[in-house]
Amino acid sequence: MIPKISVTTKIDDNISLAGICTSIDEIRSIKLSDSEKNYLSKKLEKEGDCSINRYPQFFFLGKIKTDVLPYQQIESARVAGTKLYDVVKASGETTLQLTNFCNVDLLAAFLEGLLLSTYSFDKYKKEKETYLLENLILVDKQISQEKINEIVNTTKATFAARDLVNEPLSYLTAGQFSVEIEKLGNEAGFSLEVFNKKKIEALKMGGLLAVNKGSIDPPTFNILEWKPENAKNKQAIVLVGKGVVYDTGGLSLKPTPNSMDYMKSDMGGAAGVVAAVYAAALNKLPLHIVGLVPATDNRPDGNAYVPGDIITMFDGTTVEIKNTDAEGRLILADALSYAKKYQPQLVIDCATLTGSADIISGPHAAVVMGNSPENMELLKQAGLNTFERLIEVPLWEEYAAPLKSPIADLNNLGTREGQTTIAGKFLEHFTDYNWIHVDMAGTAFRKEKDAYRPAGGTGFGARLLYDFLKSLVN
Repeated sequence: MIPKISVTTKIDDNISLAGICTSIDEIRSIKLSDSEKNYLSKKLEKEGDCSINRYPQFFFLGKIKTDVLPYQQIESARVAGTKLYDVVKASGETTLQLTNFCNVDLLAAFLEGLLLSTYSFDKYKKEKETYLLENLILVDKQISQEKINEIVNTTKATFAARDLVNEPLSYLTAGQFSVEIEKLGNEAGFSLEVFNKKKIEALKMGGLLAVNKGSIDPPTFNILEWKPENAKNKQAIVLVGKGVVYDTGGLSLKPTPNSMDYMKSDMGGAAGVVAAVYAAALNKLPLHIVGLVPATDNRPDGNAYVPGDIITMFDGTTVEIKNTDAEGRLILADALSYAKKYQPQLVIDCATLTGSADIISGPHAAVVMGNSPENMELLKQAGLNTFERLIEVPLWEEYAAPLKSPIADLNNLGTREGQTTIAGKFLEHFTDYNWIHVDMAGTAFRKEKDAYRPAGGTGFGARLLYDFLKSLVN
Protein backbone atom coordinates (compact mmCIF):
# COMPACT_ATOMS: atom_id res chain seq x y z
CA MET A 1 0.00 0.00 0.00
CA ILE A 2 1.37 3.40 -1.02
CA PRO A 3 1.36 5.94 1.83
CA LYS A 4 -0.78 9.07 1.83
CA ILE A 5 1.31 12.02 0.61
CA SER A 6 0.85 15.66 1.57
CA VAL A 7 2.94 18.79 0.94
CA THR A 8 3.94 21.58 3.31
CA THR A 9 6.61 24.27 3.46
CA LYS A 10 7.69 24.02 7.10
CA ILE A 11 9.53 21.24 8.92
CA ASP A 12 7.81 19.85 12.02
CA ASP A 13 10.42 19.17 14.71
CA ASN A 14 8.20 16.50 16.26
CA ILE A 15 8.23 14.20 13.19
CA SER A 16 11.16 12.19 11.86
CA LEU A 17 12.87 13.87 8.93
CA ALA A 18 14.79 12.62 5.92
CA GLY A 19 16.51 14.57 3.20
CA ILE A 20 19.16 14.54 0.51
CA CYS A 21 21.99 16.93 -0.18
CA THR A 22 25.04 17.30 -2.39
CA SER A 23 27.09 18.90 0.40
CA ILE A 24 26.93 18.91 4.19
CA ASP A 25 26.91 22.72 3.99
CA GLU A 26 23.42 22.61 2.48
CA ILE A 27 21.76 21.48 5.72
CA ARG A 28 22.47 24.59 7.80
CA SER A 29 18.74 25.01 8.44
CA ILE A 30 18.73 21.80 10.52
CA LYS A 31 19.66 22.27 14.17
CA LEU A 32 22.54 19.89 14.83
CA SER A 33 25.10 19.72 17.60
CA ASP A 34 28.79 19.85 16.72
CA SER A 35 29.15 16.15 17.50
CA GLU A 36 26.18 15.32 15.25
CA LYS A 37 27.67 17.40 12.41
CA ASN A 38 31.03 15.66 12.75
CA TYR A 39 29.37 12.24 12.84
CA LEU A 40 27.27 13.07 9.77
CA SER A 41 30.25 14.38 7.83
CA LYS A 42 32.33 11.28 8.45
CA LYS A 43 29.51 8.84 7.67
CA LEU A 44 28.43 10.70 4.53
CA GLU A 45 31.98 10.80 3.26
CA LYS A 46 32.46 7.10 3.84
CA GLU A 47 29.02 5.59 3.12
CA GLY A 48 26.96 8.25 1.35
CA ASP A 49 24.10 8.20 3.85
CA CYS A 50 23.61 8.41 7.58
CA SER A 51 20.85 8.41 10.17
CA ILE A 52 20.89 9.97 13.63
CA ASN A 53 18.55 8.83 16.36
CA ARG A 54 17.02 11.86 18.07
CA TYR A 55 14.56 9.97 20.22
CA PRO A 56 11.67 9.71 19.67
CA GLN A 57 12.49 10.86 16.11
CA PHE A 58 15.37 10.24 13.74
CA PHE A 59 17.13 12.31 11.09
CA PHE A 60 18.27 10.63 7.86
CA LEU A 61 20.50 12.25 5.29
CA GLY A 62 21.65 10.97 1.91
CA LYS A 63 24.48 12.65 0.04
CA ILE A 64 24.41 12.63 -3.76
CA LYS A 65 27.72 12.77 -5.62
CA THR A 66 27.98 15.55 -8.19
CA ASP A 67 30.96 14.19 -10.13
CA VAL A 68 28.77 11.72 -12.04
CA LEU A 69 26.28 12.09 -14.90
CA PRO A 70 22.84 13.57 -14.11
CA TYR A 71 21.00 10.26 -14.61
CA GLN A 72 23.41 8.61 -12.18
CA GLN A 73 22.69 11.32 -9.60
CA ILE A 74 18.97 10.63 -10.03
CA GLU A 75 19.53 6.92 -9.50
CA SER A 76 21.64 7.61 -6.40
CA ALA A 77 18.69 9.53 -4.99
CA ARG A 78 16.40 6.54 -5.65
CA VAL A 79 18.85 4.24 -3.90
CA ALA A 80 18.99 6.68 -0.96
CA GLY A 81 15.20 6.32 -0.82
CA THR A 82 15.64 2.58 -0.47
CA LYS A 83 18.12 2.98 2.38
CA LEU A 84 15.74 5.39 4.05
CA TYR A 85 12.93 2.85 3.84
CA ASP A 86 15.09 0.29 5.64
CA VAL A 87 15.70 2.84 8.41
CA VAL A 88 12.09 3.94 8.80
CA LYS A 89 10.83 0.34 8.72
CA ALA A 90 13.32 -0.65 11.45
CA SER A 91 12.19 2.32 13.54
CA GLY A 92 8.50 1.45 13.21
CA GLU A 93 7.64 5.08 12.39
CA THR A 94 4.43 5.40 10.36
CA THR A 95 4.75 9.11 9.51
CA LEU A 96 7.80 10.68 7.91
CA GLN A 97 8.87 14.04 6.52
CA LEU A 98 10.85 14.18 3.28
CA THR A 99 12.74 17.30 2.30
CA ASN A 100 15.24 18.49 -0.18
CA PHE A 101 18.45 20.40 0.42
CA CYS A 102 19.55 20.52 -3.23
CA ASN A 103 17.25 20.27 -6.31
CA VAL A 104 13.66 19.20 -6.94
CA ASP A 105 14.53 16.45 -9.45
CA LEU A 106 16.53 14.66 -6.78
CA LEU A 107 13.65 14.94 -4.31
CA ALA A 108 11.30 13.33 -6.86
CA ALA A 109 13.75 10.47 -7.32
CA PHE A 110 14.24 10.17 -3.55
CA LEU A 111 10.47 9.84 -3.17
CA GLU A 112 10.25 7.34 -6.03
CA GLY A 113 12.98 5.12 -4.58
CA LEU A 114 11.25 5.15 -1.20
CA LEU A 115 7.85 4.28 -2.68
CA LEU A 116 9.23 1.53 -4.92
CA SER A 117 10.84 -0.02 -1.84
CA THR A 118 7.52 -0.43 -0.02
CA TYR A 119 6.47 -3.34 -2.26
CA SER A 120 5.92 -6.81 -0.87
CA PHE A 121 4.26 -9.93 -2.25
CA ASP A 122 2.92 -11.91 0.70
CA LYS A 123 -0.37 -13.16 -0.76
CA TYR A 124 0.55 -16.80 -0.11
CA LYS A 125 2.17 -16.35 3.32
CA LYS A 126 0.53 -17.03 6.66
CA GLU A 127 2.62 -14.27 8.21
CA LYS A 128 1.86 -11.09 6.31
CA GLU A 129 3.97 -7.95 6.20
CA THR A 130 2.80 -5.94 9.21
CA TYR A 131 4.76 -2.71 8.83
CA LEU A 132 3.03 0.09 6.93
CA LEU A 133 4.35 3.57 6.24
CA GLU A 134 1.09 5.50 6.40
CA ASN A 135 1.93 9.17 5.85
CA LEU A 136 4.61 11.03 3.90
CA ILE A 137 4.91 14.78 4.29
CA LEU A 138 6.95 16.50 1.58
CA VAL A 139 8.54 19.70 2.84
CA ASP A 140 9.25 21.49 -0.42
CA LYS A 141 8.07 24.60 -2.31
CA GLN A 142 8.91 23.36 -5.79
CA ILE A 143 7.55 19.83 -6.28
CA SER A 144 4.12 19.91 -7.90
CA GLN A 145 1.09 17.81 -7.03
CA GLU A 146 1.03 16.67 -10.66
CA LYS A 147 4.56 15.28 -10.31
CA ILE A 148 3.67 13.54 -7.04
CA ASN A 149 0.60 11.95 -8.64
CA GLU A 150 2.66 10.79 -11.60
CA ILE A 151 5.23 9.11 -9.33
CA VAL A 152 2.47 7.44 -7.31
CA ASN A 153 0.78 6.17 -10.48
CA THR A 154 3.95 4.82 -12.09
CA THR A 155 4.77 3.13 -8.78
CA LYS A 156 1.31 1.53 -8.74
CA ALA A 157 1.90 0.35 -12.31
CA THR A 158 5.27 -1.11 -11.40
CA PHE A 159 3.67 -2.94 -8.47
CA ALA A 160 0.98 -4.30 -10.81
CA ALA A 161 3.68 -5.66 -13.13
CA ARG A 162 5.55 -7.20 -10.18
CA ASP A 163 2.37 -8.86 -8.91
CA LEU A 164 1.65 -10.36 -12.33
CA VAL A 165 5.16 -11.79 -12.62
CA ASN A 166 5.14 -13.13 -9.07
CA GLU A 167 1.83 -14.97 -9.44
CA PRO A 168 2.31 -18.72 -10.04
CA LEU A 169 0.71 -20.61 -12.91
CA SER A 170 -1.59 -22.29 -10.39
CA TYR A 171 -3.34 -18.90 -10.30
CA LEU A 172 -2.25 -16.91 -13.34
CA THR A 173 -3.36 -18.96 -16.34
CA ALA A 174 -3.83 -17.19 -19.66
CA GLY A 175 -7.51 -16.78 -18.85
CA GLN A 176 -6.84 -15.34 -15.41
CA PHE A 177 -4.27 -12.99 -16.93
CA SER A 178 -7.11 -11.48 -18.97
CA VAL A 179 -9.17 -11.10 -15.80
CA GLU A 180 -6.32 -9.26 -14.08
CA ILE A 181 -5.90 -6.94 -17.07
CA GLU A 182 -9.63 -6.22 -17.01
CA LYS A 183 -9.42 -5.20 -13.34
CA LEU A 184 -6.66 -2.73 -14.13
CA GLY A 185 -8.60 -1.39 -17.11
CA ASN A 186 -11.72 -0.84 -15.04
CA GLU A 187 -9.68 1.13 -12.51
CA ALA A 188 -7.65 3.25 -14.92
CA GLY A 189 -10.10 3.63 -17.80
CA PHE A 190 -8.51 1.72 -20.68
CA SER A 191 -10.56 -0.80 -22.66
CA LEU A 192 -9.90 -4.52 -23.10
CA GLU A 193 -11.04 -6.94 -25.78
CA VAL A 194 -10.18 -10.61 -25.27
CA PHE A 195 -10.10 -13.12 -28.13
CA ASN A 196 -10.91 -16.64 -26.95
CA LYS A 197 -9.55 -19.82 -28.53
CA LYS A 198 -12.32 -20.05 -31.14
CA LYS A 199 -11.61 -16.51 -32.29
CA ILE A 200 -7.86 -17.19 -32.33
CA GLU A 201 -8.51 -20.30 -34.43
CA ALA A 202 -10.73 -18.31 -36.78
CA LEU A 203 -7.96 -15.76 -37.22
CA LYS A 204 -5.47 -18.61 -37.86
CA MET A 205 -2.89 -17.39 -35.38
CA GLY A 206 -0.76 -20.47 -35.91
CA GLY A 207 2.09 -19.44 -33.63
CA LEU A 208 -0.09 -18.89 -30.57
CA LEU A 209 -2.13 -22.02 -31.27
CA ALA A 210 0.97 -24.19 -31.73
CA VAL A 211 2.51 -23.14 -28.42
CA ASN A 212 -0.84 -23.72 -26.69
CA LYS A 213 -1.35 -27.25 -28.08
CA GLY A 214 0.23 -28.94 -25.07
CA SER A 215 -1.75 -26.93 -22.52
CA ILE A 216 -4.93 -27.89 -20.69
CA ASP A 217 -5.80 -24.17 -20.53
CA PRO A 218 -6.93 -22.21 -23.61
CA PRO A 219 -4.95 -19.24 -24.92
CA THR A 220 -6.12 -15.65 -25.00
CA PHE A 221 -5.25 -12.70 -27.21
CA ASN A 222 -5.69 -9.45 -25.34
CA ILE A 223 -6.18 -6.04 -26.93
CA LEU A 224 -5.78 -3.12 -24.53
CA GLU A 225 -6.59 0.37 -25.77
CA TRP A 226 -6.16 3.81 -24.25
CA LYS A 227 -7.61 6.40 -26.63
CA PRO A 228 -8.31 9.76 -24.98
CA GLU A 229 -10.17 12.45 -26.93
CA ASN A 230 -7.11 14.72 -26.78
CA ALA A 231 -4.69 12.16 -28.21
CA LYS A 232 -1.86 13.93 -30.03
CA ASN A 233 -1.00 11.03 -32.34
CA LYS A 234 -3.12 10.18 -35.37
CA GLN A 235 -1.60 6.70 -35.65
CA ALA A 236 -1.52 4.45 -32.60
CA ILE A 237 1.58 3.52 -30.64
CA VAL A 238 1.36 -0.27 -30.30
CA LEU A 239 3.01 -2.15 -27.43
CA VAL A 240 3.30 -5.93 -27.75
CA GLY A 241 4.12 -8.15 -24.78
CA LYS A 242 5.12 -11.80 -24.66
CA GLY A 243 2.56 -13.47 -22.39
CA VAL A 244 3.91 -16.97 -21.81
CA VAL A 245 2.51 -17.40 -18.31
CA TYR A 246 4.70 -20.45 -17.74
CA ASP A 247 7.34 -22.03 -19.95
CA THR A 248 8.47 -25.61 -19.47
CA GLY A 249 10.20 -25.47 -22.84
CA GLY A 250 7.58 -27.83 -24.23
CA LEU A 251 8.97 -31.11 -25.54
CA SER A 252 12.36 -29.36 -25.72
CA LEU A 253 12.17 -29.49 -21.93
CA LYS A 254 14.16 -27.03 -19.85
CA PRO A 255 16.30 -28.19 -16.93
CA THR A 256 14.76 -27.27 -13.59
CA PRO A 257 17.52 -25.63 -11.48
CA ASN A 258 17.98 -21.93 -12.34
CA SER A 259 15.77 -22.32 -15.39
CA MET A 260 12.29 -23.80 -15.32
CA ASP A 261 11.83 -22.87 -11.66
CA TYR A 262 11.79 -19.19 -12.65
CA MET A 263 9.58 -19.54 -15.69
CA LYS A 264 6.46 -18.04 -14.16
CA SER A 265 8.34 -14.84 -15.08
CA ASP A 266 8.21 -15.60 -18.82
CA MET A 267 5.32 -13.18 -19.16
CA GLY A 268 7.44 -10.31 -17.82
CA GLY A 269 7.24 -8.52 -21.17
CA ALA A 270 3.46 -8.70 -21.16
CA ALA A 271 3.38 -7.50 -17.54
CA GLY A 272 5.49 -4.48 -18.46
CA VAL A 273 3.26 -3.65 -21.43
CA VAL A 274 0.06 -3.97 -19.40
CA ALA A 275 1.55 -1.82 -16.64
CA ALA A 276 2.67 0.84 -19.12
CA VAL A 277 -0.85 1.15 -20.59
CA TYR A 278 -2.21 1.24 -17.02
CA ALA A 279 0.23 4.04 -16.08
CA ALA A 280 -0.61 6.01 -19.23
CA ALA A 281 -4.32 5.77 -18.44
CA LEU A 282 -3.89 6.67 -14.76
CA ASN A 283 -1.84 9.73 -15.73
CA LYS A 284 -4.22 10.66 -18.59
CA LEU A 285 -1.39 10.68 -21.12
CA PRO A 286 -2.72 12.28 -24.34
CA LEU A 287 -1.68 9.46 -26.63
CA HIS A 288 -3.55 6.72 -28.46
CA ILE A 289 -1.92 3.51 -27.21
CA VAL A 290 -2.76 -0.10 -28.06
CA GLY A 291 -1.40 -3.07 -26.14
CA LEU A 292 -1.35 -6.56 -27.67
CA VAL A 293 -0.77 -9.52 -25.34
CA PRO A 294 -0.88 -13.08 -26.70
CA ALA A 295 -1.07 -15.37 -23.68
CA THR A 296 -0.59 -19.09 -23.10
CA ASP A 297 1.60 -21.52 -21.21
CA ASN A 298 4.02 -23.88 -22.97
CA ARG A 299 3.74 -27.49 -21.78
CA PRO A 300 4.81 -30.96 -23.04
CA ASP A 301 1.42 -32.71 -23.24
CA GLY A 302 0.89 -35.64 -25.55
CA ASN A 303 -0.63 -33.37 -28.16
CA ALA A 304 2.07 -30.70 -27.89
CA TYR A 305 3.77 -29.32 -30.97
CA VAL A 306 7.07 -31.03 -31.71
CA PRO A 307 10.42 -30.29 -33.33
CA GLY A 308 9.97 -30.96 -37.02
CA ASP A 309 6.43 -29.59 -37.21
CA ILE A 310 5.61 -26.95 -39.78
CA ILE A 311 3.11 -24.33 -38.69
CA THR A 312 1.42 -21.50 -40.57
CA MET A 313 1.47 -18.10 -38.91
CA PHE A 314 -1.24 -15.43 -38.88
CA ASP A 315 0.31 -13.70 -41.92
CA GLY A 316 0.68 -16.96 -43.88
CA THR A 317 4.40 -17.49 -43.24
CA THR A 318 5.31 -21.15 -42.71
CA VAL A 319 7.74 -21.97 -39.91
CA GLU A 320 9.67 -25.20 -39.34
CA ILE A 321 9.90 -25.90 -35.62
CA LYS A 322 13.44 -26.71 -34.59
CA ASN A 323 12.96 -26.21 -30.86
CA THR A 324 9.73 -25.89 -28.88
CA ASP A 325 11.52 -23.74 -26.30
CA ALA A 326 11.83 -21.00 -28.94
CA GLU A 327 8.14 -20.35 -28.43
CA GLY A 328 8.04 -16.69 -27.45
CA ARG A 329 8.93 -15.51 -30.93
CA LEU A 330 6.06 -17.56 -32.35
CA ILE A 331 3.33 -15.89 -30.30
CA LEU A 332 4.96 -12.47 -30.70
CA ALA A 333 5.11 -12.92 -34.48
CA ASP A 334 1.33 -13.38 -34.66
CA ALA A 335 0.84 -10.26 -32.55
CA LEU A 336 3.31 -8.23 -34.65
CA SER A 337 1.45 -9.26 -37.79
CA TYR A 338 -1.86 -8.34 -36.18
CA ALA A 339 -0.44 -4.91 -35.29
CA LYS A 340 -0.38 -4.00 -39.00
CA LYS A 341 -4.16 -3.44 -38.93
CA TYR A 342 -3.58 -0.29 -36.84
CA GLN A 343 -1.17 1.25 -39.38
CA PRO A 344 0.90 2.13 -36.32
CA GLN A 345 3.19 5.07 -35.79
CA LEU A 346 5.52 2.72 -33.90
CA VAL A 347 5.46 -0.80 -32.46
CA ILE A 348 7.56 -1.80 -29.46
CA ASP A 349 7.57 -5.42 -28.35
CA CYS A 350 8.86 -6.52 -24.95
CA ALA A 351 9.78 -10.09 -24.13
CA THR A 352 11.86 -12.34 -21.92
CA LEU A 353 12.95 -13.90 -25.18
CA THR A 354 16.46 -15.35 -25.10
CA GLY A 355 18.93 -16.52 -22.48
CA SER A 356 21.56 -14.91 -24.68
CA ALA A 357 20.24 -11.48 -23.70
CA ASP A 358 20.93 -12.31 -20.07
CA ILE A 359 24.46 -13.33 -21.05
CA ILE A 360 24.95 -10.02 -22.90
CA SER A 361 23.64 -7.66 -20.25
CA GLY A 362 23.01 -9.62 -17.06
CA PRO A 363 20.43 -8.04 -14.74
CA HIS A 364 21.69 -4.53 -15.48
CA ALA A 365 20.02 -3.82 -18.84
CA ALA A 366 17.78 -5.14 -21.57
CA VAL A 367 18.97 -5.70 -25.14
CA VAL A 368 17.25 -3.71 -27.89
CA MET A 369 17.24 -3.61 -31.66
CA GLY A 370 15.02 -2.07 -34.30
CA ASN A 371 14.60 -0.02 -37.44
CA SER A 372 13.58 3.38 -36.03
CA PRO A 373 16.74 5.29 -34.99
CA GLU A 374 14.96 8.41 -33.71
CA ASN A 375 12.58 6.42 -31.51
CA MET A 376 15.45 4.17 -30.43
CA GLU A 377 17.36 7.17 -29.09
CA LEU A 378 14.28 8.36 -27.19
CA LEU A 379 13.78 4.88 -25.73
CA LYS A 380 17.42 4.61 -24.68
CA GLN A 381 17.17 8.02 -23.01
CA ALA A 382 14.06 6.79 -21.18
CA GLY A 383 16.18 3.84 -20.08
CA LEU A 384 18.69 6.23 -18.50
CA ASN A 385 15.94 8.38 -16.97
CA THR A 386 14.39 5.38 -15.22
CA PHE A 387 17.61 3.37 -14.81
CA GLU A 388 15.99 0.60 -16.84
CA ARG A 389 18.90 0.76 -19.22
CA LEU A 390 19.18 -0.59 -22.76
CA ILE A 391 22.02 -1.99 -24.84
CA GLU A 392 21.45 -1.71 -28.60
CA VAL A 393 22.67 -4.39 -31.00
CA PRO A 394 22.51 -4.22 -34.82
CA LEU A 395 20.10 -6.17 -37.03
CA TRP A 396 22.61 -7.13 -39.71
CA GLU A 397 21.33 -9.30 -42.54
CA GLU A 398 23.88 -12.01 -41.73
CA TYR A 399 21.81 -12.86 -38.66
CA ALA A 400 18.86 -13.84 -40.86
CA ALA A 401 20.78 -16.58 -42.70
CA PRO A 402 20.50 -19.22 -39.90
CA LEU A 403 16.69 -18.88 -40.02
CA LYS A 404 16.46 -20.33 -43.53
CA SER A 405 14.67 -23.67 -43.85
CA PRO A 406 14.76 -26.16 -46.75
CA ILE A 407 11.10 -27.07 -46.19
CA ALA A 408 9.43 -23.86 -44.93
CA ASP A 409 9.76 -20.09 -45.17
CA LEU A 410 11.65 -19.92 -41.86
CA ASN A 411 12.81 -22.05 -38.97
CA ASN A 412 12.22 -20.83 -35.43
CA LEU A 413 15.71 -21.31 -34.02
CA GLY A 414 18.76 -20.51 -36.09
CA THR A 415 22.11 -21.00 -34.33
CA ARG A 416 23.23 -20.70 -30.72
CA GLU A 417 25.74 -18.00 -31.61
CA GLY A 418 24.11 -14.58 -31.93
CA GLN A 419 20.80 -16.00 -30.74
CA THR A 420 19.42 -12.72 -29.32
CA THR A 421 19.79 -10.96 -32.67
CA ILE A 422 18.67 -14.03 -34.63
CA ALA A 423 15.45 -14.03 -32.61
CA GLY A 424 15.11 -10.35 -33.43
CA LYS A 425 15.56 -11.09 -37.15
CA PHE A 426 12.80 -13.70 -36.89
CA LEU A 427 10.46 -11.07 -35.44
CA GLU A 428 11.54 -8.48 -38.00
CA HIS A 429 10.13 -10.72 -40.75
CA PHE A 430 6.62 -10.00 -39.44
CA THR A 431 6.97 -6.20 -39.38
CA ASP A 432 6.56 -3.54 -42.08
CA TYR A 433 6.49 -0.47 -39.82
CA ASN A 434 8.66 1.43 -37.34
CA TRP A 435 9.58 -1.22 -34.79
CA ILE A 436 11.75 -1.78 -31.71
CA HIS A 437 12.32 -5.11 -29.97
CA VAL A 438 13.23 -5.22 -26.26
CA ASP A 439 14.68 -8.50 -24.97
CA MET A 440 14.45 -8.23 -21.18
CA ALA A 441 15.38 -11.80 -20.25
CA GLY A 442 17.91 -10.66 -17.65
CA THR A 443 15.89 -7.90 -16.01
CA ALA A 444 12.33 -9.14 -15.42
CA PHE A 445 13.09 -11.33 -12.40
CA ARG A 446 15.78 -11.18 -9.73
CA LYS A 447 16.89 -13.94 -7.38
CA GLU A 448 18.04 -11.40 -4.78
CA LYS A 449 16.95 -7.90 -3.80
CA ASP A 450 18.86 -5.02 -5.36
CA ALA A 451 18.02 -1.61 -3.84
CA TYR A 452 14.37 -0.84 -4.72
CA ARG A 453 14.17 -3.87 -7.01
CA PRO A 454 12.88 -6.77 -4.90
CA ALA A 455 13.68 -10.43 -5.24
CA GLY A 456 11.15 -11.83 -7.71
CA GLY A 457 9.35 -9.74 -10.30
CA THR A 458 11.02 -6.35 -10.83
CA GLY A 459 8.31 -4.69 -12.91
CA PHE A 460 10.92 -3.84 -15.55
CA GLY A 461 9.40 -2.06 -18.52
CA ALA A 462 6.55 -0.25 -16.79
CA ARG A 463 8.50 2.90 -15.93
CA LEU A 464 10.70 2.62 -19.04
CA LEU A 465 7.80 2.50 -21.49
CA TYR A 466 5.82 5.17 -19.66
CA ASP A 467 8.79 7.55 -19.67
CA PHE A 468 9.26 6.93 -23.40
CA LEU A 469 5.58 7.51 -24.14
CA LYS A 470 5.64 10.71 -22.14
CA SER A 471 8.61 11.94 -24.20
CA LEU A 472 6.43 11.71 -27.33
CA VAL A 473 4.03 14.22 -25.79
CA ASN A 474 6.54 16.80 -24.57
